[in-house]
Amino acid sequence: MTSLNGDVAWDDFNPREYVRRNYLFRHPDDEEILSLVRDHFSDHFRKSSGRVGSGIDVGAGPNLYPALALLPWCDRITLLERSLPNVRYLREQRDSYGDIWDKFWDVLCKEEAYRALGADPRVRFREAVDVRKGDIFDLGRRAERWDLGTMFFVAESITESLDQFRLGVAAFMTALKPGAPFAAAFMENSKGYYVDGRQFPATGIGKEDVRSALKGYSDDVCIRRLGTPDDLREGYTGMIVAYGRRDG
Repeated sequence: MTSLNGDVAWDDFNPREYVRRNYLFRHPDDEEILSLVRDHFSDHFRKSSGRVGSGIDVGAGPNLYPALALLPWCDRITLLERSLPNVRYLREQRDSYGDIWDKFWDVLCKEEAYRALGADPRVRFREAVDVRKGDIFDLGRRAERWDLGTMFFVAESITESLDQFRLGVAAFMTALKPGAPFAAAFMENSKGYYVDGRQFPATGIGKEDVRSALKGYSDDVCIRRLGTPDDLREGYTGMIVAYGRRDG
């Protein structure tokens, strides 16, 4: 039987174990993703006013680096997360995040806009970030829209249903205002994953599935496949990064 998002015991998720397994060291695939997203946002805002009011990271989980990528570009950042343990972790980290995230900030600081926030952006992070408990699938039913958005390893990592994956991508894109720059990352052909002995579902998707899911939401989108066998952790065949602007 296909496992859907609503079937999963997300409140059993262990964020500290997930962080220990995935972010204790900076993997080459994460560094490449961050570099692409950093350059995309920097290029966009160099050509525009340089700042917007609101940003969102959808399905933030216990991963801070998407929020760090948003930090120079918006006044307020919403971290939307369904799992209660992840919400607690994010709220703890908001006040003064752990040293393990500094190595990801170092990648972002190769661009001047990030360096301009100083060697320690924790004060700015604390002031800008709002952690909100919520479900990705509720986004399209809300009136609220954001000027800038990220979604990393979410739509394909919460369900085994390709249709529900597409609905997740649609919900993310619907939450963005016309013209909003965005970046999304996906696991390619993920078989699901374990956290602290518990199994969580995934949908095995590829570049064309991402392209199809984004169709109608952005004609200005670049889709890149990343990763070599030596770079990758177990359970998937590569990373897919999509970045562009929401259609008007």
